Amino acid sequence: MEAKKLGIRRRRLPKVVSGYVRLIDRISDYVGYLAASLIFFMGGMLIFDAITRNLIKAPVHWAVELTQFTLAAYYFMGGASTLKNDEHVRMDLWYGTLSRRNRTRMDLATVGCLIFYLGVLLAGSISSLSYAIHTNEKRFSIWNPSVIPIKALMVACLVLMLMQAVALVFKHVAELRGEKLR
Repeated sequence: MEAKKLGIRRRRLPKVVSGYVRLIDRISDYVGYLAASLIFFMGGMLIFDAITRNLIKAPVHWAVELTQFTLAAYYFMGGASTLKNDEHVRMDLWYGTLSRRNRTRMDLATVGCLIFYLGVLLAGSISSLSYAIHTNEKRFSIWNPSVIPIKALMVACLVLMLMQAVALVFKHVAELRGEKLR
């Protein structure tokens, strides 16, 4: 507003930024929809386990463990969509009393902290995946599955969450400049 009064023309954010935000938002939505559909798979696996264990009396030991792996995938895959839709848990002691502009500033600061946290988490998960690959790490159970797929999914989902966090930075900067991305 002040720039308009002074006759100063603000430069809009580059089109590549808005294209990046749209692309990452779209990917986050698709991965989020896929994660949501995993609920049906997990329910089906638990019903299958209950039937084989209680009715047929032939328990399959891998069904519950596969459901646990799927639940982990569900959490990982839902992260970016949760960020995009602003559905994450927030401590709202005084955030709600702030003006829209100050809330955006606060969001920008917390996204910076989130990016740092996700970066540390990603470094650790890459190290863990590398260890799992080099040692052919398996989970100690009757089924004895490899943990490489779930650790690889964790790395991929953390990368997507990091990319979504960067998109949030662009959205908040645009909002502070009086623009709307998306």
